[in-house]
Amino acid sequence: MDWQDHGIVIARFKHGESSLVVKLLTESHGLHAGLVRGGTGRGGRAVYQIGNRVSATWRARLQDHLGNYRAELVRAHAAELLESRWPLAALGAAAALVEATLPEREPNGAVFDAFVVLLDRLTTPWWSPAYARFEVALLAALGFGLDLRSCAVTGKTGDLAFVSPRTGRAVSREAAGAYENRLFALPPFLIDGGESVDPAEVADALRLTGHFLARQALAPAERGMPSARTRFYDAMVRLPAETR
Repeated sequence: MDWQDHGIVIARFKHGESSLVVKLLTESHGLHAGLVRGGTGRGGRAVYQIGNRVSATWRARLQDHLGNYRAELVRAHAAELLESRWPLAALGAAAALVEATLPEREPNGAVFDAFVVLLDRLTTPWWSPAYARFEVALLAALGFGLDLRSCAVTGKTGDLAFVSPRTGRAVSREAAGAYENRLFALPPFLIDGGESVDPAEVADALRLTGHFLARQALAPAERGMPSARTRFYDAMVRLPAETR
């Protein structure tokens, strides 16, 4: 059994003295693990960094075996972010969420495409809203998409300001009324696609997506929120505006 595919390094674990077990988010084969013999060597360390894009070949005697990876580096995203503390933390959070929520070996091109978009945005000034949009896209790809098109109560498309924590549907300011404090804030950039975003809005977006990721994607599998994502969210809440 063998295939070739484009992939993004999501996780890596030491195996034995010199090998690695690497998980790639691949374009056509989903989240897929494989053994990299000698992966802890100098060449392997450069290629198999979380967030790097690679061209990979996977081979195994049988389909259900772990198999072996051989990969060539396409773009060293991890190295590009070494001097960018918080975008690098965002990359770690995204990778941890993918590993925690995606079933292995099930193709999910939508998540792969969303991750590629995020990687390209992490080196820009608009990396933080791009990260929030990645989590929205991940929810949608997992089948738990937020419905932000119209008010769940009135059906109107204007003045949408909140999201129901139960249904994931938008609620207008008018319809929220006295229940406003029970709803999540809906950051405008999740609707209008804006790039110049108030940092507080990004924190609101992560609070919203985190709720649904925990409830819909992680809890059914008896998993908690990945620590990398928790640390990133806590940092985003505390960081001064000019840092985000």
